[in-house]
Amino acid sequence: MALEVIGAGLGRTGTLSLKLALEKLGFGPCYHMLEIVSAGPDRVDQWVDVVRGNPDWNQIFEGFRSTVDYPACNYWRELADHNPDAKIILSTRDAQGWFASVNKTIFAPERIENFLQSPLAEFIEGALLKDFDGRTNDQAFMVDFFKEWEASVIAQAPPERLLVHRPADGWEPLCAFLGVEVPTEAYPRVNTSDDMAATGMTKKVAGSPDDAKAGARGYIEAMRRKAFGT
Repeated sequence: MALEVIGAGLGRTGTLSLKLALEKLGFGPCYHMLEIVSAGPDRVDQWVDVVRGNPDWNQIFEGFRSTVDYPACNYWRELADHNPDAKIILSTRDAQGWFASVNKTIFAPERIENFLQSPLAEFIEGALLKDFDGRTNDQAFMVDFFKEWEASVIAQAPPERLLVHRPADGWEPLCAFLGVEVPTEAYPRVNTSDDMAATGMTKKVAGSPDDAKAGARGYIEAMRRKAFGT
């Protein structure tokens, strides 16, 4: 199954909301970092192969119709070449707000330290942190990186294949871009910093492999219920 939609937006730009939206529109399952956590070592090993220069994109995305979030967003160019008919979505937000969010959640200094001392170190460092040069806590660097990342996507993606999308844009531009009808439900608004704190998601993901798998799967379903009530 070839990917039909490729997310080029960095994590914490509404990517879990976009995942749920794409699945609602019929472009699921949608790959997301939580799909790696919920599946365990096999998917991590696949990305270690990517880090080592031996990607098997067909194997990684077997059974998936779309992808968003880390780590796949870091390889959007390769994925776009591998899936030449796929649409590309750049999920976006205010750059300062993005830094505040990642610094509090996925790139919190203590979280990165824990990951880099764990068996996930090669995967995390090579597939997620590879472009940050150890400066994830440097606000000026990260804000500039975010702006330059988005500018590069807009410059390099074929315009007819690209949609720049903010969560506040809702369904209409997304559905028009994908050629599908607009759902009756409101566009998802999930995975806020408060959602992560209320569910203890960060601690669960950093726990034992079994706890991380169960926590990630439970969190996806909790956010799906928040979004659509089912």
